[in-house]
Amino acid sequence: MYHLVVYSVFLFALTAQFGYAVYFFVRIFRLPTSAVPSANACGATIIICAKNEVNNLATNLPKLLTQHYFAKDGSPFFEVIVVNDASTDDTEALLNQLSAQYNHLKVVNISQNEGRTLKGKKYALSKGVMAAQYDWLALIDADCTVISNQWLTQITAPLAAGKEIVAGFGGYISQSGLLNSFIRWETLHTFLQYSTYAQAGLPYMAVGRNMACTKQALMRAQQADVWNALPGGDDDLLVRIAATSGNTAIVCHPSSFTYTESKPDWTSWARQKQRHLSAGKYYKPAIKALLGGYALSHAAMWVTFFVLVAGGPAYWVIGIMAIRCALYWTLWAVTAYKTQEKKLLFLFPAFDLGWLAYNFAFLPYITWKNKQQWT
Repeated sequence: MYHLVVYSVFLFALTAQFGYAVYFFVRIFRLPTSAVPSANACGATIIICAKNEVNNLATNLPKLLTQHYFAKDGSPFFEVIVVNDASTDDTEALLNQLSAQYNHLKVVNISQNEGRTLKGKKYALSKGVMAAQYDWLALIDADCTVISNQWLTQITAPLAAGKEIVAGFGGYISQSGLLNSFIRWETLHTFLQYSTYAQAGLPYMAVGRNMACTKQALMRAQQADVWNALPGGDDDLLVRIAATSGNTAIVCHPSSFTYTESKPDWTSWARQKQRHLSAGKYYKPAIKALLGGYALSHAAMWVTFFVLVAGGPAYWVIGIMAIRCALYWTLWAVTAYKTQEKKLLFLFPAFDLGWLAYNFAFLPYITWKNKQQWT
């Protein structure tokens, strides 16, 4: 009886894994990586919310200010708004210096004692939206760098086709070490999920370090009660509130990618993930069920697989598991090529198991805990 139960759970979990792959994840093959035409472009506003980010702004802000996004007369057809959220470092001095050099840089300062109507980053973002001149908004973090002067063109291009929300790929700079490799794999794995769900008409998240939206969509999100539930999570909550099956697009051209440095140690990375995962409990019920089912089937599959193999000869179990692994590692390989993370290919077997430990470790923050700070 015991073995029958284990076999049944194993087969059910495997069936679910194949179902997710066939219905959702194979759509990664159809995700274009070609350049998006820039016809019918409108004016755009880049918004950065910064708190004590002087070094990152000094490195990354000039790359945003020199984007090739021009009006017919050759002048910049965009502005960059930096919301200086009560910084105590030299952020204000740096922004004043750059403002004198670039006319399309606008600075919004929030004082230390200013009364706030929204939590954390949400208040800074609202100030940036109110100051925005244009209806197209591109959102990026201060610690993120763009690798192309075409980033703004690419990330906003679907807005010209009538989309309201655009999700891009926000990667991490490749460095040595197991932690960096796992962070990059987990990032491409997450991209595989939210990009294919969006293609299936079920958008559920984006990354705030690389996305675009219309001002109207963001203002609709700000008016919802759930918007102020967390100090962060503005990216996922925007999708939760304003995204529909037809108004969301995914951009995957290499010139649209952004990159930032990963956390240097496991402790600081864990704190970051706790904050990022806190928004998951506010996803729509159907999305939570789908994401939970995927993680649960993954865990049940591996646990029962090891139980069955340990119990004696189980060649058919090993064979069917090999088919599953070949399928998923192929899907991850395609995602790695599209996101330029080919160096991770040989680590897929280890990270397949590593994701099992990841889900158990962060289960409290996925299900009920909130992280109450955004920096």
